Amino acid sequence: MPKKIAVLGAGSWGTSLAVLLGDKSFQVFLWARKRHSAQAIMETRENSRYLPGVKIPREIEVTDSLKEALSNAEMVILSVPSHAVREVIRMSGPFLGGKAIIVNTAKGLEMDSLYTISRVLSEELPKALKNRIAVLSGPSHAEEVSRKLPTTVVVASAERSLAEYVQDVFITPFFRVYTNPDVTGVELGGALKNVIALATGIADGLGLGDNAKAALMTRGIAEITRLGVKMGANPLTFAGLSGIGDLIVTCTSVYSRNWRAGKELGKGKCLEEVLAGMGMVVEGVRTTKAVWRLASEKGIEMPICQQVYRVLFENETPQQGVSNLMQRSRTHEVEEVVLNWENWK
Repeated sequence: MPKKIAVLGAGSWGTSLAVLLGDKSFQVFLWARKRHSAQAIMETRENSRYLPGVKIPREIEVTDSLKEALSNAEMVILSVPSHAVREVIRMSGPFLGGKAIIVNTAKGLEMDSLYTISRVLSEELPKALKNRIAVLSGPSHAEEVSRKLPTTVVVASAERSLAEYVQDVFITPFFRVYTNPDVTGVELGGALKNVIALATGIADGLGLGDNAKAALMTRGIAEITRLGVKMGANPLTFAGLSGIGDLIVTCTSVYSRNWRAGKELGKGKCLEEVLAGMGMVVEGVRTTKAVWRLASEKGIEMPICQQVYRVLFENETPQQGVSNLMQRSRTHEVEEVVLNWENWK
């Protein structure tokens, strides 16, 4: 087991994971990018902005110094927004040990390159660490994990022994961890479900009912699977925790930033107004733009994601987006699923 763990990113999820690991008696350093944030957390032992009401044990060190956080750290947990990963890992490079394990928890795609986060890490990490990357994903709101409510997630790595090592580090009686070798599928499931959550939020904001939400979630996972298979993922991954599991919780929970943002859009607010009122990163907005580009480049039909893109970036009304989806030409449900499976095999 690692003697020291660095958690980079003091948002709600990074803070929650730091507390979880601190409770397991690991030496944990929580890195906050801004000095005043680190000082406030140290003084109050609470992250009042992102995770109010959760006490942070004094055994957890809080710092704004990457050198202090990373020196001799045997495991590094990346819990920063996806668009900040490349910059943060570059800044971290000089302080990373040659045998550190890097665990990414960011759920998104890099906007410019359209890369998954693990691919970004592979480009930026020293050669010795390129095979020491794992991804932690699944249905897991920080607010519930911090209250020790039963939660189940998945860790993915190309190296089974590394995935099982990370599994052992994180697992607790209330935080169950599975492993999966499909890194691409796990990452795409975690990223793309945010786009579908925006769609279900819009539907709720319009007052369209449960039938519409169920349809969006079901057809949404079909879209995610189509793109995932095209990018080399195992279609069965999307039936698991990082696929349908994460999709369900993100599309139905009041804790979901993407669902909340979508609901405000459905009520008639513009995107700029919604984002200004959130106070946190809404990953699905950037991911929608990335997915729209990926689907176009790869010739993948993703009508829900396309309509979300038009609402966000082309001034289409939510009502028109719904109408466009409902009046698409008729098609078959099962044939495309079978085709996806046959192509993957």
